[in-house]
Amino acid sequence: MNTHVCKTVPIEYSQVVKAYCKVKKGGKAAGIDNESWSEFDKKVEGNLYAVWNRLASGSYHPQAVREVEIPKKDGKMRKLGIPTLRDRIAQQVVKDYMEKRIDLLFHENSYGYRPLKSAHQAIEQVRRNCYRQDWVIDMDISKFFDEIDHALMIKAVEHVMEEKWVKMYVERWLRMPVQKQDGTLQQKAGKGTPQGGVISPLLANLYLHFTLDMWLTKHYPRVNFVRYADDVVVHCTSKAEAEKVLEAIKQRLVEVKLQIKEEKTRIAYCKDYRRKGRHEVVKFEFLGYSYQPRARKSNRDGESFTAFAAEISQSNQKRIREVIREVKLWRITQIEIRDIAKLLNAKLRGWIAYYGKYSIRSLRNTLMMTDRKLIRWLRKKHKIGNRKAVEKLNSIRQANPELFYHWEMGYC
Repeated sequence: MNTHVCKTVPIEYSQVVKAYCKVKKGGKAAGIDNESWSEFDKKVEGNLYAVWNRLASGSYHPQAVREVEIPKKDGKMRKLGIPTLRDRIAQQVVKDYMEKRIDLLFHENSYGYRPLKSAHQAIEQVRRNCYRQDWVIDMDISKFFDEIDHALMIKAVEHVMEEKWVKMYVERWLRMPVQKQDGTLQQKAGKGTPQGGVISPLLANLYLHFTLDMWLTKHYPRVNFVRYADDVVVHCTSKAEAEKVLEAIKQRLVEVKLQIKEEKTRIAYCKDYRRKGRHEVVKFEFLGYSYQPRARKSNRDGESFTAFAAEISQSNQKRIREVIREVKLWRITQIEIRDIAKLLNAKLRGWIAYYGKYSIRSLRNTLMMTDRKLIRWLRKKHKIGNRKAVEKLNSIRQANPELFYHWEMGYC
């Protein structure tokens, strides 16, 4: 295969191969062409060559994205746009090229979808900021990915990337129509980048870098903030300052074609043993964690005190219990307990890795739902009473302490 043909866009075949390897680790959902990875891989070299040839010649044109809906915590539906596998590979190539050149420009307190940055780092920074500053603006941007203005987005791309071909491809992806669930095509009206697109998180970070991060740094250098994609927490020293900054942010967002979601935006007081003021809102949520006053014990003398601390939120505790409760294997008594462990361990491992960062007690209480369901399953399987089922489960755990991941990690 000749991969050294003269092309107008400086993209190498090796970059496409690397992008393919990254994208294949992600979602398996097919785009509007219904092409699966198994089909793509039947002629993988030829397919990758076709993607490279079109990208490198400037003739790559993406297909429409397929719209799917997933439920949100509030009962509403979140719309995702699923590109074709080939479009995902192409987006990954350009994302990698852009990211190497612009990620270092982003603010240090922007944590979402960035190399060497993580949600846990953002959660920890919020915890530290709450200790230093008394007040928090818990901010929600309404329909952010749907409302990103294309003209402002392209202006931001031009500001950080000199290459005209980068702008060309970003424009093409921004303009991709959406195939609705009834099969009709919806054209973009100069705004929006689909959640589900490989390049969308990078474009979102670039958009908010100029429209919010740098603006806050310039006009309100005394406040601190933490941003994970469009999830933003701003820390202030007084209630008056928080109110002033929140009003200014609202006006700023209007200027850049965005708006705050009023019902999910609040000013909270970080109440702890040092802060004696009274305020009706002393709680907020960020990235699945709830920050609020909690009883803690001193390491030195064991005395109790109130800390403003983070732990898994009530809504996510409820969601985990629902996932455990809805496992279909609980109704099947012909299987063995190892079959249940095999199904649940990946989920248990993920929950503990993410939510076990702070306040293990709440997560342990939540994961105990697994043991309660196991006891009921053992009762049905062996036709025994509750006491004998508890004894049997304890015997199994003692003999196989690593059978379930939460047993292995001491969450029992």
